[in-house]
Amino acid sequence: QVQLAESGGGLVQAGESLRLSCVASGLTFSNYAMGWFRQAPGKEREFVATITWSGDSALYADSVKGRVSMSRENSKNTMYLQMNSLKPEDTAVYYCAASFFRRSLNARPNDYTYWGQGTQVTVSS
Repeated sequence: QVQLAESGGGLVQAGESLRLSCVASGLTFSNYAMGWFRQAPGKEREFVATITWSGDSALYADSVKGRVSMSRENSKNTMYLQMNSLKPEDTAVYYCAASFFRRSLNARPNDYTYWGQGTQVTVSS
């Protein structure tokens, strides 16, 4: 059974940093591109970042570009999202996801097969 488990969320003040982690089990991690999405109350789920299976290429949403960095450690079945200079508008539930299209930079939710349960990030002003 495939499981993706996010952690690292929390309550921070504007300008602070958080590092989210996603640990995968039940799949061959290096066979998948990985992504981060987020969903704020009353809004649709939106793309945040994605990384190819090897970690040599990543894509970021314009809303977070320059403030976040995505990485992965295939030997640990883990990926990370380092978020700096957080803003109140970054408040959302953050989800990690796995995509079969492992060589692609996948920005659409439909490109992903497996999803985690999410971790809450709250940024106060």
